[in-house]
Amino acid sequence: QVQLVESGGGLVQAGDSLRLSCAASGLTFSSYALGWFRQAPGKEREFVAAIRRSGGSTYYANSVKGRFTISRDNAKNTMYLQMNSLNAEDTAVYYCAAKYGLYSGSTYSYDHWGQGTQVTVSS
Repeated sequence: QVQLVESGGGLVQAGDSLRLSCAASGLTFSSYALGWFRQAPGKEREFVAAIRRSGGSTYYANSVKGRFTISRDNAKNTMYLQMNSLNAEDTAVYYCAAKYGLYSGSTYSYDHWGQGTQVTVSS
């Protein structure tokens, strides 16, 4: 059974940093592209960042480019999202997701999802 478990969310002030983690089990981790998505209250789930299976290429939404960094450690079956210069617009539930094969920025392409972790940024 595939499990993705996010951690690291919390309440921070504008300008602060957080690092989210996503621990995976029940899958061949290095065979999956990985992504971070987020959903704010009243809004649709949106793409944040993705990383290829090897970790060699990364992709970001324009809204987080230059502030967020996605990475993965295939030896630890774990993915990370380093979030810097947080602002109130980053407040959302953050989800990690895994997609067998090539990466995608589409919510509908991912096979497995975590339960989400809340990030709240106070201004």
